[in-house]
Amino acid sequence: MAISKIIIVGAGLSGLLLALLLARAGVAVELLEMTHELETNPRASHYTSDSCVIFDRAGILEQVRTEGFSPNGVSWRNKLDADKTRLVALSNPDPAPGEENDPPFRHRMVCLPLHWLGKILETAVLAQPTASIRYDYKVMELGQDDDRAWVGVEAPNGITETREAAYVVGYDGANSTVRRRLFGDWVFPGFTWDRQIVATNMYYDFSPYSYDNSQFFVHPKHWHMVAKIQTDGLHRVTYGEVVGLTLDELRARQLAKFQAVLPGNPTPEQYRLINFSPYKVHQQCVGKMRVGRFLLAADAAHLSWCGQSGGAQCLTGGIADVGSLYEAFVGRVGDDKLIADILNQ
Repeated sequence: MAISKIIIVGAGLSGLLLALLLARAGVAVELLEMTHELETNPRASHYTSDSCVIFDRAGILEQVRTEGFSPNGVSWRNKLDADKTRLVALSNPDPAPGEENDPPFRHRMVCLPLHWLGKILETAVLAQPTASIRYDYKVMELGQDDDRAWVGVEAPNGITETREAAYVVGYDGANSTVRRRLFGDWVFPGFTWDRQIVATNMYYDFSPYSYDNSQFFVHPKHWHMVAKIQTDGLHRVTYGEVVGLTLDELRARQLAKFQAVLPGNPTPEQYRLINFSPYKVHQQCVGKMRVGRFLLAADAAHLSWCGQSGGAQCLTGGIADVGSLYEAFVGRVGDDKLIADILNQ
């Protein structure tokens, strides 16, 4: 028997991407999101070749490339040196004319701010006749039997509703309600690193300083990353901070941090700050990602260091979950018994 419907909780990038893939395969999908719009804070912006393979399968790769760009590579530099010596560099060369769709160029890394990619996915999902997105739907309770799973939700009008499907996938982030209802509020094995990072989006003229499209700077105090994330010159600057400060204290230190880490030691009138978002750094993973007809994926299931040395491990891992779940749900022509067997592997 083919699966009737899949509910996805959380309209982040991974949830939207899985919804799009399933809907394009003819599977009925209902996506529930507790907020009233997509996330706009600075988050991941670089998508690896493995991620681009899945974008290609979802039919959005060309649009992502059109609205974004492929960075020329990434380097690690020693900030203690006056010349910011490149310690190591990885290149991401442009294809020659006519080679754009040849391996490995077709799926080479692409860069686009996450909220832009989210809009591309949202539009594509809403264009699918078998998909729907319900904003302001807050999941409160879970339930299941041998044949179906259901969620009790608080709808925008304040009325409690029950939505049911063959499976429910929790893509609802690090504070996942689905995970908490399955395992308890405080069960998320792992630890939090003794580190504080601050992610910002900003405009500044880096052209006099021979910067690459992306670079990490090694320094005992002022370690940071600078990466171009839009073709108009918007850059992501992420830096390490003192642990234990409040949001107001972190904001108060931003001027001095930019002056310390950016080339030319700029003052505020020389750059334009667009977004400011502090983050804690975690290393956590649930003991199991499936409980009957409920599944956990991406940040709801695992959080990983994604800063100075690792790149976008959190996002890349979430997109990898998308590919695996998509294969499980449709790889055997949607047969529910076979899907259950695959998910047990």
